[in-house]
Amino acid sequence: MKITLASASPRRRELIAKIKNLTAEIYPSGADESRISASTPQELAENLALVKAESVFRDCGGIVLGADTVVALGGRVLGKPKTEAEAREFLRLLSGKTHEVITGIAIINEEKTIVKSEITRVTFGLITDDAIDRYVATGSPMDKAGAYGLQDADVKAFTRRVDGDEDNVIGLPVRLVEKTLEENF
Repeated sequence: MKITLASASPRRRELIAKIKNLTAEIYPSGADESRISASTPQELAENLALVKAESVFRDCGGIVLGADTVVALGGRVLGKPKTEAEAREFLRLLSGKTHEVITGIAIINEEKTIVKSEITRVTFGLITDDAIDRYVATGSPMDKAGAYGLQDADVKAFTRRVDGDEDNVIGLPVRLVEKTLEENF
């Protein structure tokens, strides 16, 4: 099966490659995400995924997969940090707490649109200010929701528990995508 992945994320490219018998063409979405609103973090992730998929579908047709990941703590969405100060703030907020990582997916073609999401709960131990400063200095937090990448060694050091799909936290719930494609396309 051939699909178009509406994403510029290198992590999503790696994750989509895990699905057997699937060829994914990459076509980053140019959708304006700033106007998307929602009443819950889960709805936001799903709406953003759908906007990306629809934008790319208009250009490419075929089967298109859009995805968006948000980090939520007590209903507050922590997106990609705009500054290093904001990255440090996000990591301090997550320190010693459990939060949710929600990835919305939207798979569309000419006949149907399927929108779903996966929620994974991640628990961090206490993170020292020195550890936060070192991690932010790497630049890695700046293009990631919640200002962290689970795959980063610095983050593995303070992650205490992951309840759910680790691929989801990295940016794409591979099993959910695979199952949705098998059942619907």
